[in-house]
Amino acid sequence: MGRYIVRRLLIAIPTLLAISFVVYVILALAPLDPLASFGADPRVPPEVREAIRHSLGLDDPWPVRYVKWLGGLVTGNFGYSFMSHSPVIELIQQRLPNTLAVVGVAYIVGLLIALPVGMISAVRRNSWLDHVISTTTYFGFSVPTFFTGLVLIIVFAVKLHWLPFIYNSNLKVTDIQSLTEQLRQSIMPIAVLGLFDAAVFTRYIRAEMLEHLPLDYVRTARSKGIQERAVVIRHVLRNSLIPVVTLVALGIPGVFGGAIVTEQIFH
Repeated sequence: MGRYIVRRLLIAIPTLLAISFVVYVILALAPLDPLASFGADPRVPPEVREAIRHSLGLDDPWPVRYVKWLGGLVTGNFGYSFMSHSPVIELIQQRLPNTLAVVGVAYIVGLLIALPVGMISAVRRNSWLDHVISTTTYFGFSVPTFFTGLVLIIVFAVKLHWLPFIYNSNLKVTDIQSLTEQLRQSIMPIAVLGLFDAAVFTRYIRAEMLEHLPLDYVRTARSKGIQERAVVIRHVLRNSLIPVVTLVALGIPGVFGGAIVTEQIFH
């Protein structure tokens, strides 16, 4: 197991380097000037703009800038954000805790919903309830999270005024009032990600349980007089969760990608 992990990490390093190189080249060759906002301001003299460009290394060729950027990653210097006008590491330190909290809670909510729903859908295969669950889950993971987020904002923030539609990442929890506000502003992002995760996990759980229900060990357990509920939960569900756990772990990076899109909707 240890060798497998080391081998996968060694494979991931050149893959990440290749991805970072492609993304950096695309952004570097794009017809965009990071200092365009300074150029539009007549109060900024040309020599000041050039001094800023030189201090940020923007007058260097893009291969040189890429090598410097890689060197900065080793020392923890992730660069400067021209959009936020602040170091990238400060943005990560500011927003990462909230992102981890929202993603973690949404993942747990999705699993708590998917476990019973997927089990019921598999046990009652081809029933009207199974058709309703299958249709709902297909719709759930087919609709992009940004669309679901916009719908929730329109309904619960604009129409009903129940929840805030802007997520304040600078909010500090110091008392009951700030804690309540933090919970209120987290409901919609967690709901968007949690419902999407629940739809995906429900399909996995249902498919795995349908593979185990016809097997011999299930028929043997039933022939011994074990109650159907115990057979499903203790035997079928337990064995079905083994590959599901692997899929859940592999899906964590994808959840962060969806969380980035979702955060853009609520910010």
